[in-house]
Amino acid sequence: MACAGLTPITGGESSLNAWVYFTHHSWAIMQTNYVSRDTYGMYKGDSTTGGPGPSLMGADTLLGNDVYNASDESLGNIKEFMIDMQSGRIVYAVLSFGGFLGMGDRLFAVPWQALKLDTSNKRFLLNVSKDKLKNAPGFDKDHWPSMGDTTWATDVHSFYGVSRSYDSPPTRPM
Repeated sequence: MACAGLTPITGGESSLNAWVYFTHHSWAIMQTNYVSRDTYGMYKGDSTTGGPGPSLMGADTLLGNDVYNASDESLGNIKEFMIDMQSGRIVYAVLSFGGFLGMGDRLFAVPWQALKLDTSNKRFLLNVSKDKLKNAPGFDKDHWPSMGDTTWATDVHSFYGVSRSYDSPPTRPM
């Protein structure tokens, strides 16, 4: 897949997807992983000597991160996080899948506990095939579901094979 001025790059040791934007004067690489989005330097250096990650991560650095499955198929990227304001927990990551350059994408509310952070490849893993994801409960950017609806939430969690562990979270004052 290519478009004017953009060339896909795949492979390499980290198997990261990247787009190279080029003009006749310069090259720039845009990677979609938490290290490339780290504007505050929180992931620089050796993770054993200090700094956050991977158990505590900056939310902004995770937006746009790639999501793959165990078969190394790209499933899309993270567009948003849905946070339970009573508990402060992330309940869903909104995954964008399909489409081209943001047009025709379907969005999926993936339960947070269904995603695993792959620190070797700096991306998320989701245990779902591309074919199964095509049949997942999804929506488009102009028609978001009522995520507080218990029937909808139960269906989504069942689809991804995870429990609704946030039903009885500790509460905090708002």
